[in-house]
This record gives sequence, structure tokens and C-alpha cells, in this order.
Amino acid sequence: MFTKVLIANRGEIAVRVIRACRELGVATVAVYSELDRDALHVRLADEAYALGGQTAAESYLDTEAILDAIEKSGADGVHPGYGFFSENADFARAITDRGVTFIGPRPEAIEVMGDKISAREAAEKVGVHGVPGSTDLLTDPAQIVAFGEEHGWPIAIKAAYGGGGRGMKVVKSSDEAADQLDSAKREALSYFGRDECYMERYLTKPRHVEVQILADTHGNCVFLGTRDCSAQRRHQKLIEEAPAAGIPDDIIEQMGAAAVAVAKGCDYVNAGTVEFLYEDGGFHYLEMNTRLQVEHPASELITGIDLVEQQLRVASGEALPFTQDDIEIRGHAIEVRINAEDPAGGAFLPSPGPFTSLKTPDGFGTRFDTGYESGDEISQYYDNLVGKLIVWGKDRPTAIARALRALGELEIEGVATTIPADIAILEHPDFAANEHSTKWVEETLDLTGVGAAPTGSGDEDEAPKVKRDLDVEVNGKRFSVSMWVPESAPTAAAGGPARPRRSGGGGGGGGAGSGDVAVPMQGTIVKVVAAVGDEVEVGDPIVVLEAMKMENNVNAEKAGTVTEVRVSEGDSVGGGDVVAVIE
Repeated sequence: MFTKVLIANRGEIAVRVIRACRELGVATVAVYSELDRDALHVRLADEAYALGGQTAAESYLDTEAILDAIEKSGADGVHPGYGFFSENADFARAITDRGVTFIGPRPEAIEVMGDKISAREAAEKVGVHGVPGSTDLLTDPAQIVAFGEEHGWPIAIKAAYGGGGRGMKVVKSSDEAADQLDSAKREALSYFGRDECYMERYLTKPRHVEVQILADTHGNCVFLGTRDCSAQRRHQKLIEEAPAAGIPDDIIEQMGAAAVAVAKGCDYVNAGTVEFLYEDGGFHYLEMNTRLQVEHPASELITGIDLVEQQLRVASGEALPFTQDDIEIRGHAIEVRINAEDPAGGAFLPSPGPFTSLKTPDGFGTRFDTGYESGDEISQYYDNLVGKLIVWGKDRPTAIARALRALGELEIEGVATTIPADIAILEHPDFAANEHSTKWVEETLDLTGVGAAPTGSGDEDEAPKVKRDLDVEVNGKRFSVSMWVPESAPTAAAGGPARPRRSGGGGGGGGAGSGDVAVPMQGTIVKVVAAVGDEVEVGDPIVVLEAMKMENNVNAEKAGTVTEVRVSEGDSVGGGDVVAVIE
């Protein structure tokens, strides 16, 4: 087993890995950006090293800074979490070349399966077939148009080196091809550091079903049941459940066998997920995620297997302690992702900013995984996942009822969240009857009148104390020390319990029919669509704003002529800033 593991990630998943390591007696090392200096994963780790920078590109995607932290800390293992470098073969190879263990698959498997194009080809070699598509990299919108005219619309553009819905765009007609390809490339580059994309047919009413696999270095590979992840918005999951309900047992067994075949076909080791689209009694291979999934806790609750523990044991050379015959699925689990987004009207607009209060639920079969505490902040520069509510019940109706009960206890103030939408999904008869699909949230679920406005002032200050705990850095390494300071000293400035609160976004746009085009949140302008003199209609895009790794069109609320454009590509803006004027 490892002596010290560095977690090359942040937030909830970093906290999850730290806790698993601690239970195994393994020391942990955190890394952090300037904005995460006081983050929960930093406070929980045994050591922490500064990466510098604010954005992901300046910090968590800075290979040299992370390699430097590995060397300084003496870590003998690196867990990548999910996102960032988790599916980057070059990063995995850079670590293994230094004699440090990458807690994940071999670089060769990441190269095959991390590239969704070669992954399709590898799956077909073992007799597992996907949705009709093209393995050619997209360099010209004409490729999309030609494919759509031959195979029909809509078409899905996907990031070749990504997952989780990032960099995925749906093209409904030839007129959208160029803009959607540009947008997909920008998102893929921002989130995964690479912008290669490919395309395939987009099924209109499938269910998204995943198979969790686990493989060791001794040739053993098992699947740990299924998960249904069909409740999505923008191709990103809101609610996941395990096992996938309402699918015949023989189909489940076929999916499991197909997943194991795909994993063995690329000599896969460690935890991974093989994804399928299920429709009309049949299933199509979608992709393989060569990492731990966000929704792994749902599989843990129905199998009783700690997946992070198994990742650590497999990476240290141990054989799996169970076979396929030992795997038993018990009850039903539901995971609800709580994101800092306002779902009002189905818009799901990001809502960065500080938490003034975070009170999590408890009770039988109830778990809450998060990387935040009250006083922490959701930054525009990172993913907006606040936490994950995971519940277990003896059956699906019990799990749904337990999830609703727990959501009623969950209190988050300071930012808008997806909780109202989550409740609307769980209470809907379509969900109860298992009749939803991947487009159901966006096409069927009525979120009219549903809102999650930020609450709480964020002005609260804790009373100063005489003895303070202070976090300091020496040569880039973080230390926690205690200091005695004058009683009148401000608590936050002295490094006491009150953590600094940075300004957050979350402001609204202009009023209905306003000629002022205002951005609804803080972020970065990635594209200016309209120019001075353009004639626009209500709903026409004026600029494209990136916030929390998602692109959002900021549209005209009034028809007329654009008389001012106040921003350029690359500009940072705050919530409520006017970026253009229409008269």
C-alpha cells in the first residue's frame, strides 16, 4: 500500500479520496490554486502545496506545477479524481516515468479509451457496437452537413478527449453546424486542454445506462451493476440511480458482459465506466470513461464496495478480493447532484458566489459528499458542483421518497442551486414510472415558475478570538500554525475560523424588453456575436459567456439596432454588467 498519495484535483472528489486514504492509514497531499487556498480539501489533507494561478489552466492543468508538488512532497501515488488530468495519458505517463504510481489505468488504455474515436474502434473489435457515427476528426462544418444529409438530423458533436457532457453540442440542421462546432471546440479546450471533436447520430429518446467495471493487474475484471443517468440538462447529469430500473435481466447481463469485453480488449486496469444508450429494447455502446465517475457512490451503496479503496488497492498491486459471482445488488440508490445553477424556466444559469450557509441532511441511508463548508465559495473558474446527495432504499420508491425527504432538509444559502429542479424531477410521475429519457428534462419537464434565487447576505463575521489558527506557505508548501494576536484583531485577517469571502456573481440581466444587454453572472466573454449596426430580434445571441466551464448565450431582450458593444473576446465581466446596447 502507498505511504503518501497526492490528489491532483480539488473539491468534492479530492475530499472523497483524502478520506479513503486516511481510513487506510495513507498520508495525503493536496494541491490548490490561489482561489482554493482555504478550500476543504486543503484543510483536510496532511500536506498542501500551492500551484499558483486562478483558472484551471493556470493551476490544476499546470503539469509542471503538479509534478513539482509530487517531487517536493515525496508522494508515491497520484490520484487524478475526475476531470482535469484524469483521462490524460501524457500526464499519467509523466508520473509513471518518475517512478510514481498513477492511481488509474495504464497510459496506453487511456490513449485508446480516452480518445472517443479509437474507443469506438476498439469496442467494435470485441463485437460491441455503437451509434452510427464517423471516426474522422472534425475540421470543417461541411463534414457535419454531409453526414447529416446522409444519416439524418440531429447530429451530436463530442469532444474526443473528454466526457461528462463537456464539449458536446447537438446540431439540429445544417445552419447550426459551424457555430456548434466552434462552441464544442472552445468548451473541450477549456475543460480538457484539447479541442479535437468527432460526431455521431444523436438518438432522440434513449436512456443513458452505465456499467461500473473494476479490473486488477492479475487479469480479473468484474462489473458492479448498472446506473441510469438519463435525467440530464445540457448533456450533464442531474440525477443518477443504481441499478438501471425496468430493463430486462438478460439485457443487463449482456451490457455487463459487453463492458467487461471492452475493458479486457484494451488491457484495462482500475475503476472505469462503460456507457451505453438503451432504446426500444436494444443498446448501443457510447464510450468508456477511464476514471472514477462522479456518480460512483450510487454503485457503492448497492454493492457495499468502496470503489476508491479498491482503486488504491489495485494500484498498489493487490488482486480483487471478489469475483463476479460474489457481486450482489441490494436495494436501490439515487444520487442527486446539487449544482450552483438557477434552474428558473429551465435555463440552469450558473450562480457563482460564496455560501453563507450550508447545512446537510442526515438519517438512515443518507450520505452527502461535498468539497465545501459554510463560508466557502463557488468560483466561476471551476465546475459548479456543490455536492452530491446519495440515498439508499430497499426499493426504488423508497429511495425516491428518501431523496425527497433529504432534499427538504438540505439548506444552502448564498447561491442559487438546482434543488428545486431536482425535486420537480423526483416528484414527476414520468420519473416514478421510469418513462424519462436523456432529453426529458429539457423537452418535457415544466420548470415554469421554478426558481432558486440566492439568499443570505454574506456579511456575517465571526467574533474575534485571542488564539488564532493561521495557514502559511514556506517555499510553496502549506503549514498550519497557531498564533496569539490582540483580541481586537479581525478574525478573518488573523487567519481564524472565518474564511475569506471573495466577491461572487449571480446578478440578473436587464429587465424584460430592456435595450441594455446585461450578463446574468460573472464570467469570460468567449465570442462576440453581434456588431454595432446589426439589426437583431428578441432572443438573438449578442455574446457568448463562459462561466464555470459552460458556455451561455446572452440574448437580446429587445428588437432593434445594436448601437454599442462594450466587450471583446477574452474580457472578464461581472454579474449585471452591460455588454451591449440595443435601440
